[in-house]
Amino acid sequence: MDADLTPQQLRRAAEIKEKLNDLNKELRRLVDGSSSNGAASGKKRTMSAAARRKIAAAQRARWAKLRRATYD
Repeated sequence: MDADLTPQQLRRAAEIKEKLNDLNKELRRLVDGSSSNGAASGKKRTMSAAARRKIAAAQRARWAKLRRATYD
C-alpha cells in the first residue's frame, strides 16, 4: 500500500497521524480528569492538625446534640 503513495501523500499522512496522536493525548487527559488547571493533579490533599481537630470537635458537638435530643 505504501508503494502506491506519493511523497506528498506520505507527508500528509504523517501530519494527520501526528494530529490524531495529539488529539488522543488531549482526550485521554480530559477523560482521566487530569486538567491543566491543577484541580485534579493527582496530589494527595492533606489537612493540618488544627483542621482535623476542628472537624473532630464539630462532629463531637453533633453527636452530643443528638444524644441530648434522644434522652429528652
